[in-house]
Amino acid sequence: MTQASNVVSPYDQGLGKNAANYVPLTPLTFIERTTYIYPDRVALIHGERRQTWRETYERTRRLASALRQLGVGKNDTVAVVLNNTPEMFECHFGVPACGAVLNTINTRLDPEAIAFILNHGEAKVLLTDREYSRTVARAVELAGRKDMIVIDVDDPEYTGPGERVGRLEYEALLATGAPDFEYVQPGDEWDAISLNYTSGTTGNPKGVVYHHRGAYLNAMSNIVSWGMPPHSVYLWTLPMFHCNGWCFAWTMAANAGVNVCLRRVDPRLIFEQIREHKVTHYCGAPIVHSMLANAPEQWREGIDHKVSGLVAAAPPPAAVIEGMAKIGFDLTHVYGLTETYGPAAVCAKHEDWDALPLAEQVAKNGRQGVRYHAQEGITVMNGDTMEEVPFDGETMGEIMFRGNLVMKGYLKNEKATEEAFRGGWYHTGDLAVMQPDGYVKIKDRSKDIIISGGENISSIEVEDALYKHPAVMAAAVVATPDDKWGEVPCAFIELRDDAQVTAEELIAHCRTHLAGFKVPKKIIFTSLPKTSTGKIQKFVLREQAKSSAAIDGA
Repeated sequence: MTQASNVVSPYDQGLGKNAANYVPLTPLTFIERTTYIYPDRVALIHGERRQTWRETYERTRRLASALRQLGVGKNDTVAVVLNNTPEMFECHFGVPACGAVLNTINTRLDPEAIAFILNHGEAKVLLTDREYSRTVARAVELAGRKDMIVIDVDDPEYTGPGERVGRLEYEALLATGAPDFEYVQPGDEWDAISLNYTSGTTGNPKGVVYHHRGAYLNAMSNIVSWGMPPHSVYLWTLPMFHCNGWCFAWTMAANAGVNVCLRRVDPRLIFEQIREHKVTHYCGAPIVHSMLANAPEQWREGIDHKVSGLVAAAPPPAAVIEGMAKIGFDLTHVYGLTETYGPAAVCAKHEDWDALPLAEQVAKNGRQGVRYHAQEGITVMNGDTMEEVPFDGETMGEIMFRGNLVMKGYLKNEKATEEAFRGGWYHTGDLAVMQPDGYVKIKDRSKDIIISGGENISSIEVEDALYKHPAVMAAAVVATPDDKWGEVPCAFIELRDDAQVTAEELIAHCRTHLAGFKVPKKIIFTSLPKTSTGKIQKFVLREQAKSSAAIDGA
C-alpha cells in the first residue's frame, strides 16, 4: 500500500540546508586548505623563483583586494593575456576571490580577435605580459575601451622585446592590496568563475561560461581519474589560457603539489625541468608528446623516475603513443572540449592491456574512453533521433555529454546554448562509434574545426582569408595529418580562369590576414568536387588530404 501523494516524508521535514551543513562548492577552498596544512611547501617554481603556498595565498588575497579597490566586483570580467607564470596561476584564485570572472585569452590570437573578446566579455580589467604588448596595445585600440584598466606583468624571466602598455605594473598593483583580505565565496555554486572563448565554424568565437561547481568537480576529477598522488610535481606544458589549463591550477592547489612554470614549450627545456625538479605529471596536445618522443636520447639522460602525461586535442597518432611508451613515459588519453572544462572523459586503462602486443596497447589507449568521475554521462547518439548507437564499433553517431562537467552555456548567445543542449545532452559535433567494451572512439568531426597543436582553427575563417585573394575562385580547407602538430590546415584551391598564383604567394597572403598558426601549411590546386547544387564535398577532400603529396608551404 502506497502513501498518499500529499503526505510529507519525514526526510523532507526539518532537514533543510543551513550554514552548518551546506556550502557552495568552489575551488577557491583548495588553496585555503593547502595553505593551512602545508604553508611552507613550495607551490610555484619559475626560473630561480620559489614561492610557498603561504606566499601564494597571500599574493592572491592582495590581488583580490586590489581589484576590489579598482571597482571590480561580482560578475565583472577580468581578462588576462599571460603565459604560464606565477601571475597567471595567482589570477585563477585572486580574480574569482573578489567575485569576478576570469577570462584567459589565447596568447596566439591576433589583435582583431582579442579586441572582439574584450568587448564581448565586457572586460573591466586586462592583465597582459610584456611579451604581447604590441598585439595587446593594438587590440585595446581596436576595442575602443578607454574605460578598461590595463595592468602589465613584467616577468623577469622574459628578456625579449616589449613595452609596458598599462597604467600600473602587477607588483605595484599587489602592493595596494590587503594581505589578509577575506576571499569572497560564491553565494551560489552556479555562479560564473571563468570565461573561455572557443572557435566556431562560422562567425565570431563563442564565450563558454564555467561555474564554481564544475571547476571544483573537474579539478578533483583530474586527481581521481588520473590517479595523481598527493604532492605531485606538475610541469606547465599546457597553456593555462586553454580551458583554464584543463582546471589544473585548481587541481594542483587541491593536490598540495608543486607547479613548475614554463613560458614556452621547448623539448630540451622540458627534459631539463623534469630532471631538475623531478616532475611527475604534465599535459599537452599530441605535438608536445611527439616532440619529446623524437628528441635526442641524450636529452633524457638522468631521468629515472616515473613521468605521467595526459594527451588530448586531436586523436593522438599511434606513433606518438608508441613513442612515449618506448621512452618510458606513461601516457593517458583524455577527451573533452572547452564546453566541458577540458577533459571530461578518459581512456581508463586495464591491467590486462599490458600483456598485449604494443600495437594493440596503442589501439586501446588511443580511444576517447569513458566518463570522468564527476561527469554523469558520455555516449554516442543519432543526433536526430537522440537514440544511442549500438556498441558495435561501426555505427557512427555524435558524441554527447551530460553532467556537472558541462558549461553553463554561451555568453550572450541563448540560441547557440539551446541548440548545444538539445534533447538534454551537450552535442559535441564530434562523430564517433561505441566499441563493444563501451569505450568511445572518434571517427570524424561534423564541425569543420582543425585542432592544431591543441588550438582550434576554424576552416571557414581560413577560407575567408583565401577568398580575399583575387586569383581564388573557390577554396575549401580541411585538416591534414601532421607529425608535429597533430593536424594542420590544408587548402584546396580552384583558381579563376587565366589567374595565376603560387602556393607560396597564397601562404604569404594568408599571413597578412590570419594568426600564424591558422595559416595553411599545404596548398593543393585542383577542381573542387561539388554536389549537384554546387556545395563543395569536403568529405572527398578530407580523404585526399590524408594521403595527398600536397605542396608543403610551412
